Amino acid sequence: MSELEEEYKLQYFEDEGFHRLECSACGDHFWTLDGSRETCGEPPCAEYSFIDNPGFDEALSLSEMRETFLSFFEDHDHERVDPYPVAANRWRDDVLLTQASIYDFQPHVTSGQSPPPANPLVVSQPCIRMQDIDNVGKTGRHTMAFEMGGHHAFNAAEDSDYAYEGEVYWKEECVEYCVEFFESLGADMGELTFIEDPWVGGGNAGPAFEVIYRGLELATLVFMCFEQDPDGEYELKDGNTYSRMDRRVIDTGYGIERWTWMSQGTPTVYEAIYPDMIDFLKDNAGVDLTSEEAAIVHDAARLSGSLDIDDVDDVEAARADIAAELGVDVDRLRDLVEPLEDIYAISDHARTLAYMLGDGIVPSNVGTGYLARMVLRRTKRLCDNVGVDAPLDELVDMQAERLGYRNRDTIRDIVRTEVEKYRETLDRGGRKVRQLADEYAASGDPIPTEELIELYDSHGIQPDMVEEIAAERDVAVEVPDDFYSLVANRHDAETVEADSEESVHGERLADLPETDRLYYEDQERMEFEAMVLDVFEREDDGYDVVLDQTMFYPEGGGQPADHGTITTDDVTAEVEDVQIVDGVVLHRVDEDPGKGEFVRGGIDADRRRRLMRHHTATHIVGHAAREVLGDHIRQAGAQKHTDSARLDVRHYEPITREQVKEIERLANEVVMDNTSVTQEWPDRHEAEAEHGFDLYQGGIPAGEQIRLIHVDEDVQACGGTHVARTGDVGAIKLLNTERIQDGVERLTFAAGDAAIEATQTTEDALYDAADTLDVSPQDVPETAERFFSEWKERGKTIEQLKEELAEVRAAGDDGEEVDVGGTPAVIQRLDADMDELRATANALVEEGKIAVIGSGQDGAQFVVAVPDDAGIDAGEVVGELASKVGGGGGGPPDFAQGGGPDGDALDDALDDAPDVLEQVLSA
Repeated sequence: MSELEEEYKLQYFEDEGFHRLECSACGDHFWTLDGSRETCGEPPCAEYSFIDNPGFDEALSLSEMRETFLSFFEDHDHERVDPYPVAANRWRDDVLLTQASIYDFQPHVTSGQSPPPANPLVVSQPCIRMQDIDNVGKTGRHTMAFEMGGHHAFNAAEDSDYAYEGEVYWKEECVEYCVEFFESLGADMGELTFIEDPWVGGGNAGPAFEVIYRGLELATLVFMCFEQDPDGEYELKDGNTYSRMDRRVIDTGYGIERWTWMSQGTPTVYEAIYPDMIDFLKDNAGVDLTSEEAAIVHDAARLSGSLDIDDVDDVEAARADIAAELGVDVDRLRDLVEPLEDIYAISDHARTLAYMLGDGIVPSNVGTGYLARMVLRRTKRLCDNVGVDAPLDELVDMQAERLGYRNRDTIRDIVRTEVEKYRETLDRGGRKVRQLADEYAASGDPIPTEELIELYDSHGIQPDMVEEIAAERDVAVEVPDDFYSLVANRHDAETVEADSEESVHGERLADLPETDRLYYEDQERMEFEAMVLDVFEREDDGYDVVLDQTMFYPEGGGQPADHGTITTDDVTAEVEDVQIVDGVVLHRVDEDPGKGEFVRGGIDADRRRRLMRHHTATHIVGHAAREVLGDHIRQAGAQKHTDSARLDVRHYEPITREQVKEIERLANEVVMDNTSVTQEWPDRHEAEAEHGFDLYQGGIPAGEQIRLIHVDEDVQACGGTHVARTGDVGAIKLLNTERIQDGVERLTFAAGDAAIEATQTTEDALYDAADTLDVSPQDVPETAERFFSEWKERGKTIEQLKEELAEVRAAGDDGEEVDVGGTPAVIQRLDADMDELRATANALVEEGKIAVIGSGQDGAQFVVAVPDDAGIDAGEVVGELASKVGGGGGGPPDFAQGGGPDGDALDDALDDAPDVLEQVLSA
């Protein structure tokens, strides 16, 4: 840290009489007005000293503290800006959730590509930090969902060609603002400490202060001024080296919930920000402490800051230390505080879910959807643990109402749907846990963390459920204190990385100017003239041609590239593909037109117009889907073709036939209205302020100005080609809907000529079916239903006859009957299909007999069924028999099947069956 020591020596500190000291407990350096102070003031070096002794003059609610913060900085010449959604992947593609107010301005503003919406500015930004999930409820101060108050300033050198230039303010003023804000609330300035703690992240770094008051970190002041550089002169705590950059960013974070807590002095932050919900949950769960018990819990809260999993190796050992200091038994302390810890976590998690679902995140198995599902299932498990029987959707709605969300009905629907899915998952997953526990019981090893994470990922099984089932088999389970953080980190890393592939054409391509893209000027134009700037020969035959300007649309945004020709007086080259690399358009052709030649370009007009119709239709269908299914509908992917297009949307349940018909009706209403399809290039921040982040349905464009496409009431940032009016799309026909993954529904549709062709194809199939059934097309559904019902009834009759035949065989004297440990076993060859083998085996088990049935109908097949308490593992028996016919098999202890290709060895294997049964019994 010595490289940055000079960065922390502020003139403001010297003028105001601050001292730089070293913490006697942790060794960190800090600044304070109290020259006799020994520790930095942050747990575990110190305790909370504001509980029952509020640190400010007036107790404020969360909303009052938020307004106090924003107003203070407004009064100090900062412009207030509206908060962004908690789903950061709505405007950036490198992270999933918003974890700090600076996320609102990354990467476009911090990189200098775009100006900030104001400079300086202040915002109170809702954030979600999944890495804090295991601390919630325990430390008294951690919340997974929180508001970060941030005041930001963006500085850059004059004449730097960045989107902002000049000095706004830097370290001195930032620290002074912080101190003045404390003073405005009546804080005792002698108890304030500024801990030196350099910040690194996302390739940037800078000196930073953690601001501590009465044992609680209330703010972080980051001075972003370094960028990662292998030749940099500053080596920071992440082991990388950094050099100074010509931009300097003030990045601050004030935890509004913690400031609220400080003003009230309640035992934990949760009573300060969720008082009504805490009381409701306590009453619902029947948590009622005596005055003595309440006093113990109250005293423990003062020391709970030491339970931070990031600071201690063993949370339970730290809890034992607290119990010892309080003079109570650790088990008694745990019994008193754990129900409250669960209630605190439920309150916080319900708020987190309200933010997530309110901002349109749909639970699924990937990305933000996975994180939402993880929080929801953990919350449900906590409710079950502590005895809260209020419906989870009601708890989330309490927080959604407090936060002012207007889509509360959708939020409740999503929660109810997810709770039902969770129940189904537990039913299926429980069997997997029992099987896993049996495996580790045999080996004597504990179930490791990796298995727990996989069980949670694949089956949604919480670790405490694994512990319960494993304990029945005397198997230990390794559950780390930060289990949920580990799971979240696995998925929080699932971010979309920017393309880093370098062009195969190297520096020659980098030296070329960006291509003038004429298709934005006139999307109906199909011919143009241009000059060949360069020609690159490709390794796979053919050439990449770069023109000074082009009408050819390069592949992008789910729209395939244009095809056509590039012609000179001597050469006609077929354009087979078009790509864009760093603004340079590459036309992939089969002939070399010649560098420096004057060429004529011709677009395949029919292909272009079909793609334009389908691209505009994608916007229309997406808008109609939002109208029918809800505002949470967002694009998860799209692809346009000449004969159809598909749109993937995030939705929590299958789309019904009635909803499909309504989407199609609304889409065609837009077509028939024949409104103009227009484009504009506004400033990014102006566009976001007017239309929100739903602009970025198809991806997040770079640049200070972005292209917007207006189709009726739908507005999106889009780089594709579109028709001039909605009527030019022609009819839109939805062809199919399907769930392509949990939480994502695919709508396949066709527009214009393609819609007519698709409809005719469907009609052809209907008429062919009518001819086959010898009925009119209108009678096909009724006739098909009648035939299907008759087929099902015939199948049931066949199954019933098979079962009756199996019972007759079981009652007869077919096969060999032997005694295995006091249980009769029937060994029989029955050359029939597997259904009949299973039925015969089940009939024998009903009579209390072990069944070993073999069939030579398809190689050699075995079914083994075992009644309860027979002491035989059917899976082991099948495995042994199947190995004798060159195959394998297995299954649970009561029923298994398998086989192999060697049918000639079947009889010998059945002859060996009595010995195999005895061996398995004795094992």
